[in-house]
Amino acid sequence: MDRKTIFTELKKVLAPYTENKEMLDGISEETDLIRDLKINSANLVDIIIDAESQYNIEIDFDSAEKMYKVGSCIDVIIDKMNQSA
Repeated sequence: MDRKTIFTELKKVLAPYTENKEMLDGISEETDLIRDLKINSANLVDIIIDAESQYNIEIDFDSAEKMYKVGSCIDVIIDKMNQSA
């Protein structure tokens, strides 16, 4: 699975938790989940659970701590998918 596909799918995962729907349309890999999309920390846990389910991966605590920008989320997902392959 390529980075662009994961980016598109991740946007769908983020949608229910994003207060600023207009900002979601213009996200990039530099978009900060908390500051830009106004996702609260409790919902970050839900996003991680959704990503684990979507990609059939397990995201450990250390990796979860890195998931604060869209690009770092994609990096973690790709890394975990490669580990489970």
